[in-house]
Amino acid sequence: MKKLNRLTPGKTLKHLVVIFFVVIWTLPTLGLLVSSLRDKDQLAFSGWWTALTATERNEAFRMGRANEQVTSAGLNTISGNIFEGKSGRTVITWGTNSKKLDQYQPGDTATMKDGSRVTLDANGDYRWESYETFTHSRGKRIFAVAEIPPRFTLENYKEVLSAEGIGQSFVNSFAVTLPATFIPILIAAFAAYALAWMDFKGRNLTIAIVVGLLVVPLQMSLIPVLKTYNLIGGYFDVPAKSYPGIWLAHTGFGLPLAVYLLRNYMVGLPKEIMESARMDGATHFQIFRTIILPLSLPALASFAIFQFLWVWNDLLVAMVYLGQGEDKTVLTAQLRELLGSRGDNWEILTSGAFISIVVPLIVFISLQRYFVRGLLAGSVKGG
Repeated sequence: MKKLNRLTPGKTLKHLVVIFFVVIWTLPTLGLLVSSLRDKDQLAFSGWWTALTATERNEAFRMGRANEQVTSAGLNTISGNIFEGKSGRTVITWGTNSKKLDQYQPGDTATMKDGSRVTLDANGDYRWESYETFTHSRGKRIFAVAEIPPRFTLENYKEVLSAEGIGQSFVNSFAVTLPATFIPILIAAFAAYALAWMDFKGRNLTIAIVVGLLVVPLQMSLIPVLKTYNLIGGYFDVPAKSYPGIWLAHTGFGLPLAVYLLRNYMVGLPKEIMESARMDGATHFQIFRTIILPLSLPALASFAIFQFLWVWNDLLVAMVYLGQGEDKTVLTAQLRELLGSRGDNWEILTSGAFISIVVPLIVFISLQRYFVRGLLAGSVKGG
C-alpha cells in the first residue's frame, strides 16, 4: 500500500505562503473589476469591498417651489419626493439643520420657524403644509441620511468605449507595441548567442556593460536620447517624434534585460549538442537557427510577455518620443485625456484600466505554457 502523504508543518507553511501571494496578486484585479461595474456615485463615496452592502450617505435636498402648492380646505400643501426617481433609496434619519441629521425619524413631522410643517417618509415622499400661502421662490432645504442599495452598471464601460479617439488609440498602441516587442527580441537573440557560445575579445567586458545598463534609470536617458533623435531628424529632415523613433527607444531600453535573460538561458544549454553540430560542419547561423532558437523558445516567450506588457502599459516614453496627435495618441494617453483637465471623471479610470488590460491578458494566456516552461526549465540532458 502506498503511504499517504501527510501535511507536515513545512508543507503547510509553504501552501499558506503560496495562497497568501496568490491572494495579494489577484485582489487588486478583483477590486478593479468590481469598481468598474459600480455606480459612479457609490464609487466616489465607498470602497469596492462594500459593493455588496448598502451604503449610507449624507445628502441635502430642496423642497418644491411656491407655484407647486395645492390648496385644499384652506391648507396649502407642496409634495414630492426628495430622491427624484432614484429608486431603492431609504431615509434613515433626517433634519432641518445640516448639523442635526438625526433630529427626526422617517414619518415624523417637523415644525419650521415660519409655522409650516414638514413630514418626510422613509421612501423619500415629503409633505410641506401651511395655512399661509407659500410665496417663496426657492424651497427650503432638508437634510437626510440615505441608505443606498448596491448598484452595478455597464455605464462606465459605455462611456469609455464611446469616447472619441478610443478606437484609433487601440490601433496606435498596437502600432507601437508589436514592433517594439519583436525588434529587441530579434537583436537580443543574436547578441545572446554570441555572448554565450562565440569566443571573441572583450566578451566578458561586453557582458559586464550589459549588466551595468540594467541599473541605469530610464528617466535619466529620456531627454539625452530625445536630443539625439532631434539632431538626427534635423540632419535628415525627418520628424523626430515618429513611430520609428519610439520603436528604437523601446528597443534600446529593453535590450539590456533581453540580452541578459536570453544569454543566461542559452549558456545553460548542453554544449555537446553544439559541438556535435560543429563536427558535422554547421555554421554559427545554422546552429543558431536550427538548435538554439527552438530550445530557447520558452525564454523568448517569457521576455516577449514582459516587453509587451511594459510597452502596452507605457505612458511616459510614448509622451516623450511620440507626442500627441490623432494618429499618435496611444491608449494610455487617451484614457488620461478622458479624465479632464482637473481629473473630474476619475471614476472611469477603473473601466478604462480594465479595458486596457484585455489585450495583455490575452497575450499572457496565449504564451503562458512557454512562460511556465521558461521559468521551470532545468537542464537539457545531452547524449
